[in-house]
Amino acid sequence: MAAIAALLGSEVMSWQPVGGGCIHSAWSLQMGDGRRLFAKTNRPDQLPVLLAEQQGLAALTAVADEGLVIPEPLLCGEWEDQALLVMTWLPLGGGGQAGSWGSLGAGLARLHRRSLESGSEGFGWASDNFIGSGPQRNGWLADWGSFFADRRLGVQLAWAERQGQRFEGARELLERVPRWLARHPVEPCLVHGDLWSGNAGALTTGRGALFDPAVHRADREVDLAMAQLFGGFPSSFFAGYEAEWPLPDGHGERSGLYNLYHLLNHANLFGGGYRSQAQRRIFALMGDSTAWG
Repeated sequence: MAAIAALLGSEVMSWQPVGGGCIHSAWSLQMGDGRRLFAKTNRPDQLPVLLAEQQGLAALTAVADEGLVIPEPLLCGEWEDQALLVMTWLPLGGGGQAGSWGSLGAGLARLHRRSLESGSEGFGWASDNFIGSGPQRNGWLADWGSFFADRRLGVQLAWAERQGQRFEGARELLERVPRWLARHPVEPCLVHGDLWSGNAGALTTGRGALFDPAVHRADREVDLAMAQLFGGFPSSFFAGYEAEWPLPDGHGERSGLYNLYHLLNHANLFGGGYRSQAQRRIFALMGDSTAWG
């Protein structure tokens, strides 16, 4: 504990468990200087997951403006045979405030747009990272359709096959995806990458916050698509985004394709009903004549 105190610049007065962690153990740290910090711990072999989160938070912070809150990673490493990530505390609790969710949507739109100012090597990321606890393959590709087919859907389908799970129509779908997405002009925005309702929130201060990212450069629509999954975000979030940077025609149809990635990832991680959901989504996409022309 003394080593952590030295790195954080203050003594740790208390270390209390908090809810919300589904992959890591989550903690509230009360510091001697009055700060309250947030920590995650896990087995040492999970340190790469926490390091990827630290890097993702830093990447989002670099392009977010003052209207969007990103927790600041303060310490990441191994401590007493545990992987540890410490970051600033987020005062979540404004869930019922439509204005907070609208602010979050508008802030995300500005983040997407501002990320284009720094340029990019293409679609992807410089290193592989994680989507939840699953591996997320990156690298760089110049073509968005090829990237999404190969590095997103293709990787998940190959993982499923290694587990003995085959999805009917999946290979034909992979062949069609680059041609479909080629009709949709895309710029490589920095995206959160894992934007379900458990990885964002409204703060008691009235602002919105993002955390637990799986960052990469992609079509900005992937964030808006995932925000409709697993319970979804309030309508004010989408209204705030659209008011700042409207989405192009066809985004509703593409959201079904983009969310197949997350359904496949959940099928690989958890099995159960996610497998049938993924299969139904593939059938629906293959039967959508408006998508394939």
